[in-house]
Parts: sequence; C-alpha cells; structure tokens
Amino acid sequence: MEYIRRQTLKNAERFITPELKIFEDKALSAKSRALAREKYLYEQLLETLNQDLFSLQKCAASIAEIDVLATLAERAYSLNFCQPALQLEPGLDIQGGRHPVVEQVSSDPFVANHLVMNDDRKMLIITGPNMGGKSTYMRQAALIVLLAQIGSFVPATSAIIGLTDRLYTRIGSSDDLAGGRSTFMVEMTETANILHNATDRSLVLMDEVGRGTSTFDGLSLAWACAFYLAKTVKAFTLFATHYFELTSLPEKVDGAVNVHLDATEYNDSIIFMHSVQDGAASKSYGIQVAKLAGIPSPVLELARAELAMLETGAKSAVNLGDNTITDSVPSQSELLLAPINSALQKRLDTMLPDELSPKQALDLIYELKKLR
Repeated sequence: MEYIRRQTLKNAERFITPELKIFEDKALSAKSRALAREKYLYEQLLETLNQDLFSLQKCAASIAEIDVLATLAERAYSLNFCQPALQLEPGLDIQGGRHPVVEQVSSDPFVANHLVMNDDRKMLIITGPNMGGKSTYMRQAALIVLLAQIGSFVPATSAIIGLTDRLYTRIGSSDDLAGGRSTFMVEMTETANILHNATDRSLVLMDEVGRGTSTFDGLSLAWACAFYLAKTVKAFTLFATHYFELTSLPEKVDGAVNVHLDATEYNDSIIFMHSVQDGAASKSYGIQVAKLAGIPSPVLELARAELAMLETGAKSAVNLGDNTITDSVPSQSELLLAPINSALQKRLDTMLPDELSPKQALDLIYELKKLR
C-alpha cells in the first residue's frame, strides 16, 4: 500500500492513501450530490405530473369533497344533529340549539336553547350575568346558520333556516399595538364595518359594544349602534350587553325584544342556569362573579357598599368622570375594612390550634369564613 505524506505536525506526520482520498471526496460531496439528486427527481416528478395535471386536480378536488361530506355525515350521526329545513324567506326557528364545540368539551350537561327570529323579532337584546352563556348562545346561532348553508346537519332538535347573505361578528376584545390601534379602536373599526355593510338578510352578533371607553360614551355608542341596526339596517341581530338602559329599546323600535340568560342567587353565591328566557335580566351579578374569581372579601365588601351608594343616587367615593379617587375613599375603606379585620384578628389571637379536635377545627373554619 502506498502512503502519501499529507501534513507535518509538531510531533507527528499525517499520511493518506489513494483509497482514503477517494472516500474523503465522496464523504465531503455526499450532501451536495444528494441535494442535486433530490432536485432532479423532484423536477422529473413535476414533469410527469404536468402531463395529467387537470385530471389530478379534479381527482384531488373530488377526494376533498368526499372527505368533507363524510366527516359532516359522521359528526351528524355521532353528535345527534338534525337535518335543517332551508327556506328563501329570511328568518330563524331553531329549537333545542346547541354549541357543537362547547357541548363536547364541557364536563357538565349542555343546556339547549331555542332561537326564533322573524320580522317581529329582528333584534334580541340579550342581558344576563358574565359566564351566564350569552356569548355561547350567540356563537351557536352563527355556527348553526353556517353549517346549514354549507349543506350540513346542525346541532339542534329542529331548525328552519332562512337564507343569510353574510355573518358579521363583534365578539371578544383585542388590540393592534403594532398598528397603533387600541382595543376600543379595534372594536369601533369592526363595528363600523358591520354598520356599513350589513343588510336585512345578514346575521349580526354584537357582544358588549362600548366597553373600552367611559360609561356614558360607551352607553351612548351601544344605544346608537343598536338603534341603527334595528331601525335602519334591519339586520337579524343578537345584541348582548350589560347596559340595562338598552332594554328599553323594544319600547321605541319595532322588531326588538328582550331576552336574558337565567341565573339565581343562593347563600350569596350565583348559580348559572344557562337557559334563555324572555324579558330583561334583573341584574348583572358582577360582584358574585368576582367572588367566584377569587377577589378578596374586603374588596367585595367595599364594592357592595359602593354599589349601594350608586344605586341610591348618593355621591360615589370614586369619581367616574375623571377616573380619579377622591379623599373620601380611604375613610370609606377604613370604615369597611377595620371592623372585618379587627373581628377576624381578635378571633385568630384567641384560638389555640393544638388544642382543637377535628370537629372543633371544622367549626372554626366555618366561623372564620363568616368573619372574612
């Protein structure tokens, strides 16, 4: 075997043979040759496919259509969907409507609801507590209409669906910081698009319009948008709001009606019924929902006191006009928090944990809970 000196090092010499040189060339060029071969094979494949491109495109489209229809059929059978009746006249009559996604992911039984919209019920003013199901009710209506108009069965007991030209939604809150638009600006931009383009055959979902500005500004905008949609556009509209002033709209506009998501109070807590009832809600249950979220009890007590002052027309401790807190707030907080904290602290100072039996410890927990 012939060795060829390749490199002289400090304490050694490096040699190579012709066979090693050939192997080195193959190893170093393997990646580039593999890429070149792959490119060649890909180009050959494209050239072969182009000879029957039209037939392959028709075949792919047919397979895709079969796949969609088979999936819709399987879902309809598995999830107990019904066949909707389509009609040329605009309107909706959905009995036992359900949200196909929420129904599957929720661990609790889904509460089905009816939705009837016609010339006498063009706009539904939807009130009720947060987490009561307003957004779910609105979204399931849009999904049922969309599914019906693409030829699918729908999640309902029965459904009569009038032809709808477009679906418009103003749901959720998000900003566009990169584009220099605030959450409220995004909300108003989407609302403007709806007001300009919706027709009397459109289905419009409006969820909590006017939240991102002052109370009076937001209420005024929400009222004006609802009035314009009901009086001028006459689109089929689901309008969810916490502004109870909007519940008087049916008295001024034909085709607008009030509905609400039912809820009840039990032991200072809220129980969501998730059922849609006629009429306006009696309250928003905001403080009860805040309690469920874990807001500290002293804060809830302060909120209840402030709410009572606002509802009786007294001067609020918080100046809502310029978003500043007046000097009366610390004294108000002290009046509310001091008795609670002192009573709780006194009881904590007197208890002896090591001397409590399990039953006494449980009783103490209930006692402390009342003192919070």
